[in-house]
Formats: sequence, C-alpha cells, structure tokens
Amino acid sequence: MNVREAVQTFDETRPSLFEHGPSLIERAARTASVAAAEADGVDRDAGFPHKAFDTAREQKLLGVMIPVEFGGFGASIHDVTDICYTLGRACASTGMIYAMHQTKVACIIRHGHGIPWMETMMRRVARDQWLLASSTTEGQNGGNIRASAAAVDHAGDTVSLVRDATVISYGAQADGLVTIARRATDAAASDQVLLALAKDDYSLKQTQGWETLGMRGTCSTGFELKVDCPADRVFPEAYDKIHAQTMTPFAHLCWSSTWAGIAAASVTRAQAFVRKAARASGGQMPPAAAHFTAAKMSLAKLRALIAANLDAFARAEHDERALGSLDFQSSITLLKVQASELAVETVMHAMRTAGLAGYRNDGEFTMGRHLRDVLSSPIMINNDRILANAATSTLMSGVPASLRD
Repeated sequence: MNVREAVQTFDETRPSLFEHGPSLIERAARTASVAAAEADGVDRDAGFPHKAFDTAREQKLLGVMIPVEFGGFGASIHDVTDICYTLGRACASTGMIYAMHQTKVACIIRHGHGIPWMETMMRRVARDQWLLASSTTEGQNGGNIRASAAAVDHAGDTVSLVRDATVISYGAQADGLVTIARRATDAAASDQVLLALAKDDYSLKQTQGWETLGMRGTCSTGFELKVDCPADRVFPEAYDKIHAQTMTPFAHLCWSSTWAGIAAASVTRAQAFVRKAARASGGQMPPAAAHFTAAKMSLAKLRALIAANLDAFARAEHDERALGSLDFQSSITLLKVQASELAVETVMHAMRTAGLAGYRNDGEFTMGRHLRDVLSSPIMINNDRILANAATSTLMSGVPASLRD
C-alpha cells in the first residue's frame, strides 16, 4: 500500500478510530495541561519535560501520523501542526520536541513503505510510542544540513558511522534517531543518505552541554555519535529527495506552528493584562494598549501564513513534481524565516503591552520565558543562511501578475 492509499484508508476508517475514545484535540489538550504545569521547572532546570511526554505516550500522540495499517491514527499534517500549536502554547520545549519528532516520523512514513525495517519502526512508534531524535547538525558546519562530513562505511550487510554531532536535541531521552551522512567514504559532501536507527544501533558520548537562553528543555547537547548496525537502516532514496519532499516541509510547518503557539500564549497574557488594567481604571485602556492591537495583528498574520503553506503542502504532498517546483520550494523554505520573525515580533509587542509586569519573572503576566524561547526561532537553522541560499531561486521565480496567481 502506498502513501496515497494509506491516506484513503484512513479517511474511510477515521470516524471509528475515535468513536470510543478521545479525539486528537482532547488528547493534545490533556498533554498540554501537564506540559504547562511543569513548563517553569523545565525551563529553570533545563530538564527534559518527562511528565508531558509520559502523558503524550498515554494519549498515543507520538504515533498519530503512523498509517492505520501500522497501528497509528493516520493523522494529517493539519492534525499534527494543530498539536504542535497546542503544545507550544503550554511549553515551548515540549512543542518543539514534538515538532522535531514528527518531522522524523514523516520521513519514515513517506519514504519507508515496502521496506521491512522502516515498517517495523512505524509499528514501534505506534505501539510503543517511540520518541525519535534528530542528528543533522555536525561539526562546525553551522547548521548546513545539505553537506555532511561523516560518511557511512559499508561492510557487507552492516554499516558504521562516526559523527561529531554538535547538537542532538533530547538525544539521551530518545528511543531512536534519524541522521544524515555521506553515502560512502568516497562520496561528495552533498551526496547524502538518511538513516533511521533504533537505540541499540548506536551509542552516544556527550561532548557539549546545553546552557542556553531559551528552549532549555529540548536538552540539545552535543554528542559523538557512533553507529554500527544492519545496512537496512539506510533509506534507499537519496537524501536530497527526502529533504525537499518531506524533511523541509514538515520541519518548517511543525516548527512554525510551535512558534505560533508561543506567540499565542504571550498574546493571551497581554490580553489578560489589558483587561485587568482597564477594569482597575474604570474602563480606560492602559498606555501600551496599542501594542496589544499590534500583537493581535502580528499573530493573525503568522497564523494566516502557516495556514496558507499548510494548504499548499496538503494539495501537493503526493505530487513529486509540485513538491519540487521552484515556487513551492521557495515558499516552504522562506516560511521558516517569515514565521520566526513574526513570532518574535508578536511576543515583543505582547511584552510591551504589559510593560514591567511582562518583563518581571515573578508575576501572573510574566513573558520572559516566552521571549527567551521564541528568540531561538531565527537562530535555529539561521535565517541569514536560508536567505542567502534562497537568493538565486527567488530571483528566478516570477512575480505574480494577479492576487490569485
């Protein structure tokens, strides 16, 4: 069964999946409630959000995208990004970990059909609620994931790999990971493959810590990654195809949805501040109320931007030609830049709405954690790198002749 048939099967069976159990919205809300309760502690201690992910496993959220035939719910990209948004509103680290996990799951689903090991991984994610980490940043390459230094070494039916993984988010807590490498020792840096690994397939030796301004609960420490495993852990398809069709779209849509959740949480606090201030002054708006309007407008633009790109991807997700088009690739790549900048703008307006009450760390309107977390968004795969790399393709793309083009 291919991906299109799996989606059709899910569409036909979906009503019965939740007939005697909670909906995805309810499952996400239950997880978000736990995430919100431990968010301050996760941030303060730079600790993994264990309680939130224990609940996520109980709610079967880690395998929601796995096709029904492999034990999952066959959830859509719209479903997953809604969950990212919900979790991001509660705890940025929880939302981002979930977003990164689902991006790796998407790669296995969309490029692993018909491959026994990849189908086994799908079943384990659905049945055992495996959490998958990602190792894409390497050495001093500054987040350039389209060039690898480490290479896969082939020896009969096994492969090995040693990688200077300067960042593996929640690597110590994951049940498996997905990583990229050069296809072989004599391959070019851009000739890459993707590997999907179970915990028994690799070892990690910590090389760096994670003492950061925000997103502290992602536990994105550095490791020396050593892989020694069967060769079937390597995807047959070249990574450049997986990167364009799945990795980039899912990463940028899920990350952006999490950042939008952080922004929405800050706007909620700003709204509560304005209402309280207005009540205390007989209905008169506080001096910085204009910033609340700006925050609401910025959040609306952010949500509309994500929604437009979600719909565009949903229309094209099974059409390789459409996914590879210059217009789609430019749009989905630049989504990350635009969404991250809008998210930061929104939180800044929200904080300025509340003034000192938002700046403080010890009050009901505090937004320090939200600001510190959202400031990671332009840095995560640096916006400057994306804009520089996109310059040629955007120059080649035509300017629309009408609003509907």
